[in-house]
Amino acid sequence: MPSALPDGEPMPESGALPAYALQGAADRPLGFYLHVPYCATRCGYCDFNTYTATELRGSGGVLASRDNYADTLTDEIRLARKVLGDDTRPVRTVFVGGGTPTLLAAADLVRMLDAVREEFGLADDAEITTEANPESVDPAYLAELRAGGFNRISFGMQSAKQHVLQVLDRTHTPGRPEECVAEARAAGFDHVNLDLIYGTPGESDDDWRATLAAAVGAGPDHVSAYALIVEEGTGLARRIRRGEVPMTDDDEHADRYLIADETLGAAGFSWYEVSNWSTTPAGRCLHNELYWRGADWWGAGPGAHSHVGGVRWWNVKHPGAYAAALAEGRSPGAGRELLTAEDRRVERILLELRLSEGVELSLLRPAGLAAAGRALGEGLLSAGPYESGRAVLTLRGRLLADAVVRDLVD
Repeated sequence: MPSALPDGEPMPESGALPAYALQGAADRPLGFYLHVPYCATRCGYCDFNTYTATELRGSGGVLASRDNYADTLTDEIRLARKVLGDDTRPVRTVFVGGGTPTLLAAADLVRMLDAVREEFGLADDAEITTEANPESVDPAYLAELRAGGFNRISFGMQSAKQHVLQVLDRTHTPGRPEECVAEARAAGFDHVNLDLIYGTPGESDDDWRATLAAAVGAGPDHVSAYALIVEEGTGLARRIRRGEVPMTDDDEHADRYLIADETLGAAGFSWYEVSNWSTTPAGRCLHNELYWRGADWWGAGPGAHSHVGGVRWWNVKHPGAYAAALAEGRSPGAGRELLTAEDRRVERILLELRLSEGVELSLLRPAGLAAAGRALGEGLLSAGPYESGRAVLTLRGRLLADAVVRDLVD
């Protein structure tokens, strides 16, 4: 089942933010994340806030219907306009995620984007992305998205091997994601990403190499590759516990990461975040960079998280409860945190260290600086950037990024 929401203080029914949250806002980019919580089936490894038709039946009525979801989400975009008041920033990025956004009609996704455009305006060079499952789009659908203003698309490929897809409960056939890249290019998409997962039980090194070769051969300008995390409460976790499939160990994950970095590097991709590679700076996912750099974004939809000026909040998870709140003129926010200066310092280190530009050493406390010196000596940080005042992970450091950052935040 989807993971629980964090604890926090109550969210005002109006959604109002403290006055300080918008101080200096003009100097920070603003993005929107639009969450579509619907899936045709639940993948065995997924603990995202998503729902199948069976899971929603009898638990939200018409309010939870995906048929009118675009209208409901538009209500939250209008609420955002009220809450942000006379904030004049045009929106720099819009990212539609899920779930499976492309279970909605293309016209619905375009209407959601239009609501952001009408209420806030879009920057001239705005990045407009949607996630898509390969089996849920066709050339006409992609052409309608492109005509409606989307210029980036991210396909969930995961693997090129049928037996791996079966373990993950993915329903598309091998080869379909590569066809989708060609169809997106033909529709005029400027940027195309393929999402990959490594470390699935039963996957071999050769399986992973075949997946990377297929992904590179498809011609995207961005690839994301994530180690499979087996979350408690998921179908895959239960299968592993019953001994039906083996658990992949950390050494295998490390080997697969090295294979990915070598293969993608040889194909002209450069890493810019631990799990993300692009062929050019323009191919980077700017929306994700907003997250990693602590900018402002409004997350609309059930369970979506937002951050504006040091205030972080999250919506109720169930689509029925979410729609009911908006229908009653209330914020769907379930709770919020007011981040302290120390909270924000720690988050900057946690997130920026994962970037190829690294993090400023000036953010570190004495214990963290000492840890950075040890990491440098152990070959986990690059010497040149360190001498220039930045902590930047080496390839070996990327393999141990979680351990390195734990020491640096002290």
